[in-house]
Formats: sequence, structure tokens, C-alpha cells
Amino acid sequence: MIEQLHIAFRNADKIDPNSIDDYLAAGGYEALAKARWLDPKALTDEVKRANLRGRGGAGFNAGLKWSFVPSGAETVYVACNLDEGEPGTYKDRLIVQKDPHSLLEGMAICGWAVGSTQGYIYCRGEYPYVVDHLNKAIAQAEARGVLGDFKIEVRMGAGAYVCGEESALIESIEGHRGLPRYKPPFPGVNGIWDKPTVVHNVETLVTLPVIVEKGADWFTAIGASNYPGTKVLTLTGDVVNREAFEVPTNVTLRQVVFELGGGVRDGKKLKAVQVGGTSGGLVPESYLDTPVDFDSMRLLGAFLGLGTGAMLVLDETRDIVDVLTRVTKFFVHESCGKCSPCREGTFRIHELMKKINDGEGSDEDIERLESIGNVMLRASLCGSGQASPGPVLTGIRYFRSEFDHKLKARV
Repeated sequence: MIEQLHIAFRNADKIDPNSIDDYLAAGGYEALAKARWLDPKALTDEVKRANLRGRGGAGFNAGLKWSFVPSGAETVYVACNLDEGEPGTYKDRLIVQKDPHSLLEGMAICGWAVGSTQGYIYCRGEYPYVVDHLNKAIAQAEARGVLGDFKIEVRMGAGAYVCGEESALIESIEGHRGLPRYKPPFPGVNGIWDKPTVVHNVETLVTLPVIVEKGADWFTAIGASNYPGTKVLTLTGDVVNREAFEVPTNVTLRQVVFELGGGVRDGKKLKAVQVGGTSGGLVPESYLDTPVDFDSMRLLGAFLGLGTGAMLVLDETRDIVDVLTRVTKFFVHESCGKCSPCREGTFRIHELMKKINDGEGSDEDIERLESIGNVMLRASLCGSGQASPGPVLTGIRYFRSEFDHKLKARV
């Protein structure tokens, strides 16, 4: 039986999340104090050496991202992505609810490395209670002076899926409609109010204090060599244990589903696991022995790799074509409409999926799905449009027989 290893959840259920005294007693803010004795470049190099890769959609090296901020920039911002609009994802909410000060400390460490004194936490509109939780923690930290000159403000979104993309998030923080920006320039050079901005999600930021405390060598010894550390995974769907788990990144999907998750509900067989949320790829049972690191998941066809860590388990009774038809309807609704590959592509893909699901499709329609999906992967403006055809493309790759069955059903 695999054991969980808690880094992001290190204080979960061990301290009162509403008490800064509990956090301080558990060693909280000691890593921040240690970081401030380091030269910002030395701190950046240590995080870069730890190969802490973003625990969201891109999987980019955090220290390398910091190094893109222009040296000597007068104003730099740190932004935390707590939008978490991916269906089936709730890990960041759990982390913040159980240990909000670890997020504040991680943001302040990042701020020291990049020369920032202002941070923003962007929280989805459906989390008003989390905003209250964070504001209380910020007030406590300011009263104790543990953050020094680093200030943090919470900004709320309005429930737009696209605002999980960093440039759309930045637009929303500024008070504009949440639409992605053209790149370059990238946020590290031109972000919030045209100033250099570093954007990370919650899980990435709360890992920073542990790396500062224990060092890059300790961190890189955990999990997969190319994606070290741990990952918080959330299991939903046809699985016995619908919970969140934190595991080293070299464990396999099979271990997650059948050991931690307790297997498929009601004694049924597993058909697929959708990895990374609604925009994630469908992984068949034959690939369950794949490690859950970012790159291994991406090789299976998921554009965003491991993504948010949300895992939807589907049993043998589930109709893959019907599931994908519902998924594609979600993306039609959530497309911001700024670029035509996503605006038109999401609509056409859902239209074709519905046609096939209704038994009115043809082989040519499946070819059209693949053609449109591949165009969206390459031509959409942001990760939302690029990832949205992933479920359909992996569905066709691994479950083509179910598509063919729908075509035959009309004869």
C-alpha cells in the first residue's frame, strides 16, 4: 500500500487554520525569515535547482519563471491563481482552508526573490467563504508583522473558466473583462498594470517554504526525477474514496485509483480515468501503470499533462461518447470568444459529438473532429482553447470502438 507524503498538506488537520499562533508553533514563517537572509538570486537558483514545476496546467520551472523578471524592475507583482474553475478540482481550496498562512508565506518568499512588495490572490467568485478565510489570515499576519513590507490583497472573480489562464486572470485583477492577452510579451515582463508579474497557483506557492527549509536536494529526491516532489490529486466519479490525496509524483495511476481510491465502486470494472480535469485526456485501463508525473501524463495525449490533478474515474457502464458530448457542451459555454479557433471550434466539436451520439454521424465526422481539434491545439490563443479538444482527441485515440458503435447504431 502506497503512503501519502504531505508537503502541501503538511499542516492539514494538525493546526487550527484560523490561528496564526498554531502556524508559528508549527514552524511557520521560519522559512520566510531564512529566505530573507539569502540573496534573491541565490534563492531563485535554489528553487530552480529544486525543479519545482508549476502544479497547474503548464508545469513550468518556478525558479526559471522568476528569472524572467527584469533585473532592477521598480515594481513587480506576485499573483496567486485560486480561480480553480476546472470541474472536479478542489485541491487549492482545501489547502487554503486547512492552512492559509502557508500560502501567504510562500507568496512572500516569491516576492523576496523577484523584488516584489505586493501580492494578489485571485479567488473564484464561487469561493466567498474562502475569501473571508484568507482576509482573516492576512489581517493576522499584518498584525504580527511577519510579512514585512510584503502586502497581500484578495481579488474575486465572477466564475469565468478562462480566468484560470494567467493573462485573463491579470485582466480580471485589473478590473477588466477576463480575456486572455496575446503573447509575447509574457507576464514576467508585462503583467498586472503593465508591470512584471509572477503568477503561480496555490499548490506551487505553499511548497516554497519547505524547499527553503529543507533544500533542493531533499526535494529532488522525492518522486519522479523530471517532476520531483508531491502532487495533490482529487478523485471523483465511480471510485470508492472520493477524496484528495497527496503522493510522490512517481506513483502510478493504478496505485492512486485502486490503493488510495479503493477501486471502482460497486465492484465494477474500470473503463477510463480522465486526468487533469474536464480538459484532461482520457486514459484507458491499459495505461494505468503510468506514473502521475506531468510529462508521463502528457505523453498519453493530455495537452496539460497532469494539470490540476483532478481525476474522474469512469466505470465499464459509462458511455464514452455520451460523456464527451457533455464535456464539449461545457467548453462551448466557457469559451471567452476572443479567438476564432476556440470560439468556432468548441461549437463545431460539440455539434459533431452530439450528431455522433445521436446515431447520425459518419466516419467523416470523426475525421472532422480530429482535424478541428488539432487546429485548436495549435492555433487557439490560450491554454483553455488549446486544451479543450484534448478529451475528444484522446477519446478517439483510445476508445474508437465506442465511436464506431454509435455510427453503426444508425444502420
